[in-house]
Amino acid sequence: MTPGTMAGSQEVAGDAPGKKYVCNVCGWIYDPAIGDPDGIIPPGTPFAALPEDWVCPVCGAPRSEFSLLEN
Repeated sequence: MTPGTMAGSQEVAGDAPGKKYVCNVCGWIYDPAIGDPDGIIPPGTPFAALPEDWVCPVCGAPRSEFSLLEN
């Protein structure tokens, strides 16, 4: 694994702020324009800037279970 990447994830350091990520477990989509109000993640927070211990608000999957959502 190289610096700035996560195992099982398509995340890359320097991620563009507007990229959305989908939970591979339940299908929930993290949209940085919305953030995660329940997880106290403000709008405008890119996926790469989420805390290491952040989990999917729907199913509790870790960040490593998210993949870049292709348009």
